[in-house]
Amino acid sequence: MSTVGILGGTGPAGRGVAARLAAAGRDVFVGSRDAQRAADVVASMYAPPSGSIRGVANEEAASCDLVIVATPWESTITTVSALREALANKVVVTMVNAMVREGRELVPLTLARGSMAGQLAAALPASVIVGAFHHLPAAQMEDLGSDLDADVIVVGDKADARDAVAEVITAMPGLRAVVAGSLALAGAVEAFTAVCVSINMRHRAHSYVRLEGLAQ
Repeated sequence: MSTVGILGGTGPAGRGVAARLAAAGRDVFVGSRDAQRAADVVASMYAPPSGSIRGVANEEAASCDLVIVATPWESTITTVSALREALANKVVVTMVNAMVREGRELVPLTLARGSMAGQLAAALPASVIVGAFHHLPAAQMEDLGSDLDADVIVVGDKADARDAVAEVITAMPGLRAVVAGSLALAGAVEAFTAVCVSINMRHRAHSYVRLEGLAQ
C-alpha cells in the first residue's frame, strides 16, 4: 500500500489525511472531479518532508494501492459507482458521514443500509470496505505542528483489511488506530461524528477522540 488515493480529497478532511499520510512517507494522490482544481489545492499545501502529495483526477486516485473516500456524502455513491471497475479487489476506506446541520448542531441521517460504509459495500461489491478517519479535527490534521494525539476507530468485516489499514494509520504522526470490529458498527461510529462536530461547534473547540485504558 505504498500509494494512497483520496477520492474527493480537496476538502479540509481529505487534505488533513493527505498531509499526515505524506508525513508518514506515503505517496498520496489527492483526487477531484477536476484535476486542475486538485493540483491547485495541493500547490497551496505544505511540502511533505518524506512522502509526496499530487493533485489528480479521481480516476487516477482510484488506481492507487489503497483508496480513501472523502467525498461529500451526497455525491459518494455516484462517485464510487463510476469507478467500480478501478476499485474492484481493493481495500476502500470510507471516512464519509451522512449528516445535516440543524441550528447549532449536526444531526446524523438514517440510511437504507445503516451507514455510509454499508452504502459503499452495496455499491462496490467487489471491493473490501473499511471505515476509518471519522472523528478527526481537519484543521489540526493538516497542521503537522499541532499537538494532535487522536485515536482512529477502524471497522470492517475482513480482519486482514482492518489490520492493514490500522497499520497505515498508526504510522501517521499523531494518530493511533483502534480496531473496533465489524462493519455492523459503522453506523454508530458515523453517527458519533455528528456528536463530536456539534460539541466542537458549540464550544468553539477542536476536540478529538482518545480512548484511555487500552494497551499501547
